[in-house]
Order: sequence, then structure tokens, then C-alpha cells
Amino acid sequence: MVLPVAATLVGMGTSVLSLRMDGELLDRLRDRAAKRGMSVQDYVIRTLSRDDFDERFRTAVEETEKFYGADADACAAPSRLSQPSHTRTVRTSGGTRGTPS
Repeated sequence: MVLPVAATLVGMGTSVLSLRMDGELLDRLRDRAAKRGMSVQDYVIRTLSRDDFDERFRTAVEETEKFYGADADACAAPSRLSQPSHTRTVRTSGGTRGTPS
């Protein structure tokens, strides 16, 4: 559970963000950050930045689809050009694999 957030402007265009959260969440964040060799602060910033990028990218894709309309759907469809012409797909007992022709 994440509780109230406070932000304070500090010099050099950065801000301080203070979070109040329950101990279990903080422990999970500590574990995840430690696995990556990061501080909790760096892990949280990285996670928030990635989420922010994903949201901005999704918005850009939606705006592009609105602008181009149905043509955007055609562009998203897989193309014959997505697989090099010098390979072909072979079905084997273990699944499929690309092999040189």
C-alpha cells in the first residue's frame, strides 16, 4: 500500500519525492533492487521512468493510428519481408525452426 506523496523542488531542476508505504512493499522493493545491485531509490526511479516511457510510447502509437486511420493496421501486419529470403521455415518434431535454403 502506497500512502500520501509529497514533492519538494530542490535546486538544479530536480525534486524530492517522499513516499509512505507499508513495510512489505518496501521489503519487496529492497529485494528487487538488491538483485540488480541498485539502491531502492535508483530502482524506483528506473521503474517509474520505464513506465513513463511506455505510457508516452503507447500514446504516440495511438495518435499515429488516429492520424493514419486504417493504414496503420496494414502497416502493423507481418510482412513477407520480415523473414530474410535466404531462410525457410521447417517443421520438426520439436517445433519449427528457420534453416538456410
